[in-house]
Amino acid sequence: MYDFAVIGGGIVGLSTAWTLLRRYPGAGTMVLEKEETLARHQTGHNSGVIHSGVYYKPGSLKARFAREGGARLVELCEEHGVKYEICGKVIVATEPEEITRLRNIYERGIENGLAVEKIGPEELKKLEPHAVGLAALKVPSTGIVDFVGVTGAFAKIIADEGGELRTGTEVTGIAETGNGVELRTSGESLRARVLINCAGLYSDRVAALAGVEAGARIVPFRGEYYDLAPGSRHLVKNLIYPVPDPSFPFLGVHFTRKVEGGVEAGPNAVLGFAREGYRKTDLKVRDLAEVLSYPAFWRLAGRNWRMGAGEVFRSLSKKAFVRGLQRLVPEVEEGDLVPVEAGVRAQALREDGTLVDDFLIVEGERSVHVLNAPSPAATACIPYRRGYRGAYPAPRSPRNDPERALRFATVKVGTGKEIAAVMLEDGAASLAAVNDGLGADWPTDLLSLLEEGRIEALRSWLRGLDRVAWEELAYLVIHLDLVEYAPVYRRPRKIWGIGLNYVEHAGDSETTPSEEPASFMRPDTTSSGRERGSCSPGNPSG
Repeated sequence: MYDFAVIGGGIVGLSTAWTLLRRYPGAGTMVLEKEETLARHQTGHNSGVIHSGVYYKPGSLKARFAREGGARLVELCEEHGVKYEICGKVIVATEPEEITRLRNIYERGIENGLAVEKIGPEELKKLEPHAVGLAALKVPSTGIVDFVGVTGAFAKIIADEGGELRTGTEVTGIAETGNGVELRTSGESLRARVLINCAGLYSDRVAALAGVEAGARIVPFRGEYYDLAPGSRHLVKNLIYPVPDPSFPFLGVHFTRKVEGGVEAGPNAVLGFAREGYRKTDLKVRDLAEVLSYPAFWRLAGRNWRMGAGEVFRSLSKKAFVRGLQRLVPEVEEGDLVPVEAGVRAQALREDGTLVDDFLIVEGERSVHVLNAPSPAATACIPYRRGYRGAYPAPRSPRNDPERALRFATVKVGTGKEIAAVMLEDGAASLAAVNDGLGADWPTDLLSLLEEGRIEALRSWLRGLDRVAWEELAYLVIHLDLVEYAPVYRRPRKIWGIGLNYVEHAGDSETTPSEEPASFMRPDTTSSGRERGSCSPGNPSG
């Protein structure tokens, strides 16, 4: 039995598996992807923008995770050689009625802790010589990146740390059992203690297979793009965005310089006739029937039919598409645009006809379902897992007492002589409870041995602990991620192990600890279908 099964080989699924392996080294983790390659859909059709979070409501998951996620993403790119650039963008008001909305975006950006700057037409010309506008915002923290490359970096780390990546494996059935989840695929049945559904375009169907009521349905929106021809790329230096219309749930066409070269223009947003409908002619009867038979879709269409008709017209008329771009860069002409493959955005639509305006995460008994992960989900992929951090069974206190379970939100290991912990909702116990079992000096003793790499002395120290102290220590090692600070980090199983069975092998240098963290898995006590988070739509390929 695996500990974690992640469905979905896009950037959110891979980052989730990566984070789990970092949090619980050695845990049995597998990623299941129905396609033969990773990042085939939303991740592979992404515009490649590292979003700053300037548009998002302060305090929302989008706002919180976009800013932190951008910084973490840059660190990962630096470490693993993924191409990126922090180039900044401008948000341009071209009509008088947009000035107030631009001011509101500025205030949101400031409240979200961003270095947003108001600029006039002259400064705009310095940044983007061919753009026009009455006023603009400069957002220097926006960047561009190769998200497929980021996904590949996650995949390599997962494989190196013992995780499994199974492509060409479609999940066709799910049954939650008393101690885990059984997954049926076309070739075999697999079992895991916890399921995390990051299936993107099919996330609502996967939730239904697990018997979880989502309260929303995925509606596919196709976003169509053009590339600027090589002779016209000088018209755009970096990223030029419009002021979004709050009455319409999508951002509007804009210009994005790509990290691999070239400039992308778009997208619009039109209903897709298939969940994988990348061409105008793609149609899948089941997908379209699900949308048209969903009363919420007609409520949405009734409120937004004018805007929707305009988007369809731009889809059918290149001239109309160009007119939208000319509001930002008047010199762009029809002949400057070369059509490229579209993207399809998985947008969750509630039963009342409203589009979900934040990341939406729903829980089952032994499963977690990411049901809405639009832009900036790729930017926020590293901190994203915190949106469902308490939704699946996590390592528990060895004494099996939920009231005493320690949950650490943050851990600071400074010089190796101090540990500061912050308790979460059910962390009624204090660090003193652990000190009772190990002695008040255990952090100093332990970290000193780790930092000095004194493995034999470490084994002697471990053998001197009684079983209760051993269990408390093993629990804390996982929660404090102490192995990350040790010279022996690349051999976490050999030194620590994950399961309590390792207690019996503490003095045996040749014995590999149990690879099943079963004894640390706390039965999930959350109610089925409980929603944990729910953002503003960005681009359809996010």
